[in-house]
Amino acid sequence: MMTRLQGVITAPVDSQSHLKHYVEQKADATKSINTDNLSFQTLTEVTKTILLHAFWLSEQKQNLSLRDYKKLLCDRGWKGEEKKYLKIAAAFNKFSPQDFTQVEPRTIYQLAENSNKYQQVIDRLLDLSEITQEGVRSLIKKQQTPRKARPEKPSIWRRVKNGRRYCQIPPIHEPAELTGTTLQKMMDEEGLTAQHIVAEAIALRQAYKQGQLVLATKD
Repeated sequence: MMTRLQGVITAPVDSQSHLKHYVEQKADATKSINTDNLSFQTLTEVTKTILLHAFWLSEQKQNLSLRDYKKLLCDRGWKGEEKKYLKIAAAFNKFSPQDFTQVEPRTIYQLAENSNKYQQVIDRLLDLSEITQEGVRSLIKKQQTPRKARPEKPSIWRRVKNGRRYCQIPPIHEPAELTGTTLQKMMDEEGLTAQHIVAEAIALRQAYKQGQLVLATKD
């Protein structure tokens, strides 16, 4: 089982000495890398470094005053860039950077930037004995199973700039054009607008549906 990182941020750390020590560690480790595996190992070190930096930056934010934290960002040219790393720290605070040495960097950013969407994926990683790129991608793929699209509900409503709305009846297509010709005849003979006639027709139909009118039949 992988080692979970519980309570990563525990005490204030001097940022300069911490980074210097980390860089020295990385330099020593680089000397021992087998050139046959250089590309893969370098990539996994990048992922690990991203997580280490994210946890470290989150630690600084918690332990430094707001003024000192902002100064730290400005001094290192990170202002505006820190948010993505804070998201990583928040998304993976139950893990250790070592847990993700088999995961490429872009996947880490993808999960962290969309942590609400992929929270189930992140939670399921806790159940894995080993986190691999293939395993993470498999969980993401299952999460992205397309859902059946709901049919769009037809609407006659439109809205104007002042916020008021109006109804717009869609075009009526009929082979015999009975509705259109009848409406036009009523407009010509009675001098009424199409809107007025349609409103009357709907009112009459509503009254009939409510039992206020009955359909007369000839004997």
